[in-house]
Amino acid sequence: MAKRIGILTAGGDAPGLNAAIRGFGKSAIGNYGWELIGFKDGLRGLVENRSVELDAKALSGILTVGGTILGTSRDKVHRMNVDGQVRDMIPTAVQTYNDNRLDALVMLGGGGTAKNARRLMEAGLNVIHLPKTIDNDIVQTDSSFGFATALEIATEALDRLHSTAHSHHRIILTEIMGHRAGWLALGAGIAGGADVILLPEIPYSVDAIVEKINRRRAHGSTFSVIAVAEGAMSTQTAAELETLRSIVKDASSPENKARAKQHVKELEAAQRANIFTLAEQLEHATGLEARVSILGYVQRGGVPCGADRLLATRLGSAGAAAIEAGRFGVTVADRSHGTQLVPLKDVAGKVKYVPTNHEWIRAAREVGTALGD
Repeated sequence: MAKRIGILTAGGDAPGLNAAIRGFGKSAIGNYGWELIGFKDGLRGLVENRSVELDAKALSGILTVGGTILGTSRDKVHRMNVDGQVRDMIPTAVQTYNDNRLDALVMLGGGGTAKNARRLMEAGLNVIHLPKTIDNDIVQTDSSFGFATALEIATEALDRLHSTAHSHHRIILTEIMGHRAGWLALGAGIAGGADVILLPEIPYSVDAIVEKINRRRAHGSTFSVIAVAEGAMSTQTAAELETLRSIVKDASSPENKARAKQHVKELEAAQRANIFTLAEQLEHATGLEARVSILGYVQRGGVPCGADRLLATRLGSAGAAAIEAGRFGVTVADRSHGTQLVPLKDVAGKVKYVPTNHEWIRAAREVGTALGD
């Protein structure tokens, strides 16, 4: 009998999701003759057994479409809010898998999806994970689909903001997505000619940024453009977080650990408004007007670029080949212009940070871009 495969998209939407669904689906149906079932709205659709049959007609025309035809959600399968209560829905997901007589489940998503995939794998399901995130922070893969398109969008935004900054002699701070890792802000900052790039991996000093702006003014440049990753933080905030995380690690009781964790969450949440504080500090220190532009969800919306369509198609078809070969519990990674199957245990729960000695960091410094340190 033909294999029956389930597929779902989870986490935040990103350009290339539909291209990956199409890449997997066309290979699964056309090459192997399998049946394909798409679960709606991520893991919630899986536990609620809400699905749609995906055939060649359903996959036609979606290569260039943004978002996901299946819908998505950020649910955690082991801690899902159901009827106002947080419940472990892994047994229900397993039941849905069995009720649909599935041979495998394909999960498209980022770091959180990789963790959910591992949980379902440990529950006995045949699972594979296709890496998606505009943050490009999934370990063991050179790139994830969604990143290339977001990079183009953020770069174009910085190009446009240069005109306003130059015309009005302003400092413009542009917030770019990236809570934990600064790949997107770094890449867009370099490509968009930002004068300063602030990353989560390199705590910044306001004085260092002011010094950079004043050097530019001394050379006749009366404006500056600053690319700021969402997770960028000052040296003071970084030190406070390090102290709190040490308290969490060394807490003598569950109660103390819980309080310390709550303080960490509060400080991290407050960090999101820090770009406005930074703008005020720079305006006061330099005498130049400072404005904030938050790109927000526009970075992960719209039509995927050619690079993401290509990557998503490659990973999708490689995922079908993995299932045909009986390889499960893996992430289908992009490695050195090829694909490689990496065990989920080596991916789930880990973050690919920007190394401080990375080639992109060196290139930024060598062309005179400041990194706030």
